[in-house]
Amino acid sequence: MLRGTYPDTFGLTDELWTRQSLAALVQRRFDRPLDATDLGAYLRAWGVGPREPRERACGLCVDAVERWVRVDYPAISRAAQEHGAEIYWIGRIRLRGTMPAADVISAVSARGRVRFMITTPSVDPPLPRDFLLRLSGEEGDPVHVIVDGSWPRGEWPRRLPARITLHPLPSCGRLTPP
Repeated sequence: MLRGTYPDTFGLTDELWTRQSLAALVQRRFDRPLDATDLGAYLRAWGVGPREPRERACGLCVDAVERWVRVDYPAISRAAQEHGAEIYWIGRIRLRGTMPAADVISAVSARGRVRFMITTPSVDPPLPRDFLLRLSGEEGDPVHVIVDGSWPRGEWPRRLPARITLHPLPSCGRLTPP
């Protein structure tokens, strides 16, 4: 039901799926209350949720990612503060336990807020422009987005609005399976 849809498809106000919007959908659709905390546990069990930067790197890149977090990330954090921007870490994983298979593109803010969408997997899909625009919100809030190795730079959208700044997490160029 969530594959390829957004909350506004169902009359909800969020731009992307969150624990709260998913709980609201379950309540509306099935007349079943589902606590957002319980829903968070389900999402974590399916592999959707916050991950440390080193968990986003392939085994060959862990040292480079740790160095990047110490050296480069503080400048990104300062720039985001100066622009009143939220920082998001995004990646893609294969959703466990679904048939047919599904990928989850998730964004986790530096404050721990998780926003996501579910897609049908395809071979080397590009980083979805629509996801980035929705991450910025209707008001066009500035965001700094740290992109893990799920997408090579050549698969990033071109000509994004200036309010969206993309930063690559170091990658050896070898894509880890979603």
